[in-house]
Amino acid sequence: MASSRRQFLMHAAAMGTATLASPVGTLALGTAAPTSTFSPPELLARHAAKARAAVHAVGQSDDTDYAEMYRRRRNWGRWGANDQVGAINLITAEKRAAAAGLVRNGRTVSLSRVFEPPQHFMTKSSLGSGGGYVMDYLGFIYHGNTVTHIDALCHIWDQDGMWQGRDPDVEIDTQGAHFADITHWNTGIITKGVLLDVPRHRGVPHVTRDAPVRGEELEAIARAQGVSVEAGDALLVHSGWQSATDNQEAAGAGLHPSCAEFVRDHDVAILGWDLMDGRSASGLPWPVHGVLFNFGVALLDNARLEPIADACAEEGRHEFMFMLLPLNVARGTGSPANPVAMF
Repeated sequence: MASSRRQFLMHAAAMGTATLASPVGTLALGTAAPTSTFSPPELLARHAAKARAAVHAVGQSDDTDYAEMYRRRRNWGRWGANDQVGAINLITAEKRAAAAGLVRNGRTVSLSRVFEPPQHFMTKSSLGSGGGYVMDYLGFIYHGNTVTHIDALCHIWDQDGMWQGRDPDVEIDTQGAHFADITHWNTGIITKGVLLDVPRHRGVPHVTRDAPVRGEELEAIARAQGVSVEAGDALLVHSGWQSATDNQEAAGAGLHPSCAEFVRDHDVAILGWDLMDGRSASGLPWPVHGVLFNFGVALLDNARLEPIADACAEEGRHEFMFMLLPLNVARGTGSPANPVAMF
């Protein structure tokens, strides 16, 4: 009976609203816990409101028309009018084989933050004779500023449309995305990774709101580190998220829209970052996130880059084999991820 009720509640939650056990912590069979209302639509609305507040922050003025830059340099149609893979097309079999050649000692580093779902329920069962097992139910929204994840090409758009100029009102409904969803990267993203370490280059703990990372600075850091950012590469920009968070200075710090030009100039396939879009007066809804739907560049959001920055310093090189395997979620707008670098 308890099992049937649990299945009913989980199904009801997926459909809209339901009363479930406390969304914080775990619940084992046979234990009592406070109840609270769990509404996925409400959580999504709250998440969207936070995202809107973040992108509407205003900072330094800039005379460059980045909206025009995006329109002029779009990759729409570059790989065909119906392409749903984007700049990941630049990662060829030869590119992957060359990336494997960067592996020298087999050292691996995870680029993921620890994942703590807001809803985590446990089911413990017995098989008799002392045997048993445990299963998890997880409820979470991975888009946002907490979970390390990859954005699919369908995830965002502007007034001109989503990837390839498609209409989100046509391509996306309550059942998911029907164009450019995450399944189009289901064979994995394996390529050369390049880390550009901004705090070490500046000699500071982290990037600040008043001094965002600019495209010309990325060029200078690449030269100083002796690395080349090439077509099909995974570009990882370390801005010092952990240090900024520890000092409560993370909000609004990150990459300036000029970094989008750097990404396009070098034909980057995937951009990974820890502080994401910085404050900008460009007026764009997505100052740097715009590389996703304009250029078809995959985005690795909320990466934990302190460990890989330390590893690069210890190894004496800033390039490595990069591997990210998205979950093969039908009609998914992205996927939680645990990217790994191998030296």
